[in-house]
Amino acid sequence: MRTAPPRPRNAIPLHTPGPATLAVTAAATALALMNYTAPMVTLPAMADAFGTPPSAQAWLFNGTPLGLAALLLVAGALADAHGRRRVFLLGTLALGVTTALGAFAGTTALFTAARIAQGAASAAVLAGSLGLLAVAYPSGRDRIRATGLWGASVSGGIALGPLLAGALSPADWRLAYATLGAAALLTAAVGTRTLAPPARRPAGGRPDLAGAATLTLALAALLTALTLGRDGWLRPVIGLLLLASAALTALFVVVEREAGRRGGNPMIDLGLLRKPAFRVATAGALFTGLAVIGLFSIVPALLQRGTGMSPLAAAWLSVVWSGTAFTAALQARRLAPHLSAPHQLALGFALSAAGVLALLGTLDSPALPWGRLITGLVVSGAGSGLLNAALPRLAVDSVPPERAAMGSGANNTARYIGSAAGVALMLALSATGPDTALLTGAALALAGTVLTAAGSPRR
Repeated sequence: MRTAPPRPRNAIPLHTPGPATLAVTAAATALALMNYTAPMVTLPAMADAFGTPPSAQAWLFNGTPLGLAALLLVAGALADAHGRRRVFLLGTLALGVTTALGAFAGTTALFTAARIAQGAASAAVLAGSLGLLAVAYPSGRDRIRATGLWGASVSGGIALGPLLAGALSPADWRLAYATLGAAALLTAAVGTRTLAPPARRPAGGRPDLAGAATLTLALAALLTALTLGRDGWLRPVIGLLLLASAALTALFVVVEREAGRRGGNPMIDLGLLRKPAFRVATAGALFTGLAVIGLFSIVPALLQRGTGMSPLAAAWLSVVWSGTAFTAALQARRLAPHLSAPHQLALGFALSAAGVLALLGTLDSPALPWGRLITGLVVSGAGSGLLNAALPRLAVDSVPPERAAMGSGANNTARYIGSAAGVALMLALSATGPDTALLTGAALALAGTVLTAAGSPRR
């Protein structure tokens, strides 16, 4: 009797534990987004507790997107080179520790530092999780379903973060962060037991420290300029910061190109920018952050300020938007046979713009026009769900399989650069009234519609 030859020790297994991988990565991703969005309703209470001036309040929210945007590419490169499971689990563990530490912060500076550390940990979670899913679900309908569920976990986390914080903050806003920290530590423990070690040894390689340093400094300069701009955009310090950000971004491109030319381990393969699918994925992620996350991150605070609504009531209204996004992301896989991912992005942006326009005049009205408010939140939520489902699929499909975590890191970097800039921009614009921020968000969403539709790869 002939026996099958033994499989090589470094072979990828024919059957990967997909459901367990999907469950753990989706749970950790949801917790990372809950941590991200919790300040939507705790921002006024934290600003009062810390004595944070209006010009610095954006930092209470923007610390996490800064950490995310700065380290997502680094996390993706490390995950591809040194193991996606390892980076994911370390990130989940670090998220638990840093979120719990944030609960004990006593000043604006300390809480912002904790938020930056939470963003860095979340970067490892997001980049590692999509990299793990790319292995567990190599292609086809199963991958579409898995990335759709992962996208739904993003929407679910966005929904649950403000709700948890709103439910607990009347007693003590710190309790929400302690709870999220404990949940992340539990998820890390479960992941250690359920995620199988990789069958193939990671490639290894030195991290791109020069690229990481230049990108982090570029983003820090940009976000500082946007945050300080609330006190006046024509001051010399704002111009200097913007120039420094542009120069450091150009230096980052030079560093990455040189690393690729020398056969190193760059954070991003700049050659991918020649691929239409990768460009659409990156543009879609950037405008999702600017137009959608940036705006809806401050909508609960605008409702509290403009209508006198309680934090918990504002959180429940936020759930109308994010809960619709969760449902739409779950159902988006039904569109996959009929609508390409880039065209799904364009549809998502168009719906988001339509929903935001419906919100005009509702966020500062003492007599809330409930019909328009709910309609706007539902329509824009449906658009957000389509975006959240299409982006992860396009992120991993537009790069080679061995660089899936890098593709995830690049996509999420663009998303959280956009969201960090969007939050600072929307807070600055809302000082003249919420409708200014709403009109800007709608205009940016329409720009995203045009860019993703026009840049769609030709079949």
